[in-house]
Amino acid sequence: MDNIARTAVGLASLGRPAYINLGRESELPADRTVAAMRDATFAVLDRAYDAGVRRVDVARSYGRAEEFLAAWLSDRGRSDVTVSSKWGYAYVGDWRTDAPVHEVKEHSLARFRQQWAETRDTLPTAPALYQVHSLTPDSALFDDRELQVALAELVDTGVRVGFSTSGPAQADTIRRALELTVDGRHLFTAVQSTWNVLESSAGLALAEAHRAGVLVQLKETLANGRLAVDPPDVVADIARAHGTTPDVVALAAAYAEDWADVVLLGPAGVTQLDTNLAAAALRLNDDDLENLAELRENPREYWARRSQLVWE
Repeated sequence: MDNIARTAVGLASLGRPAYINLGRESELPADRTVAAMRDATFAVLDRAYDAGVRRVDVARSYGRAEEFLAAWLSDRGRSDVTVSSKWGYAYVGDWRTDAPVHEVKEHSLARFRQQWAETRDTLPTAPALYQVHSLTPDSALFDDRELQVALAELVDTGVRVGFSTSGPAQADTIRRALELTVDGRHLFTAVQSTWNVLESSAGLALAEAHRAGVLVQLKETLANGRLAVDPPDVVADIARAHGTTPDVVALAAAYAEDWADVVLLGPAGVTQLDTNLAAAALRLNDDDLENLAELRENPREYWARRSQLVWE
């Protein structure tokens, strides 16, 4: 499959004024008002669509991302875009960069019902995929049969149900979640996990999921900007050898995994998007991939460092 067809644009960096991704400042509007961020979102979506991208990923916790996407879809008359969204986190940042708390997580039946209603009220049509946001081993969902049944009922309406993962136990979470059944049917048929050359611990579980027919999506493919802003020497060296930039190399490594059905980009503006999209055409050689594989960090250390990133 053409790599552009495997590409999705995520709006985590554009739907709210603050986020943890590094390297956003130079791309975002100076004032970050709702109107300015909406315009920036439209610009990114226009450029992505013109490049052939037909997948967009949002979430209830991404501030006004669903609202911005809905306005763009309506204004541009786009009916051929596959939309995925997520529930579980609520945005509580009140459009402030200095908010003490930006999002609150809750995997409950009440939160699901509330946010599904909000998503349906916001988007022009139901998303093709609705995901539990940031499933971890301690999630209440695993022991909440009523919630599992409610999610299965969503499947009956034609909406695909999946989950995203985070934290050092992603592989265990993936395998456990994909075993859940309701009335003899597997509940989840899609997974969206953090995977990049620094944090590749979910790779084997994701490959297993792909072989089982589960839609596999890779997120945080640039390690929240670390691989673009402060890349390891190996990444920078490979980039120079190919006459490109470190972010392109890091993303090309994600595209190189044949079990990855979708690779998510998270640009904060059209300049970042244009650079990221170049990765779809870059083919890394075996030596490149072997050298990049050596960069993997201890998952606990990786996630501990991620937890220290500042919302700004």
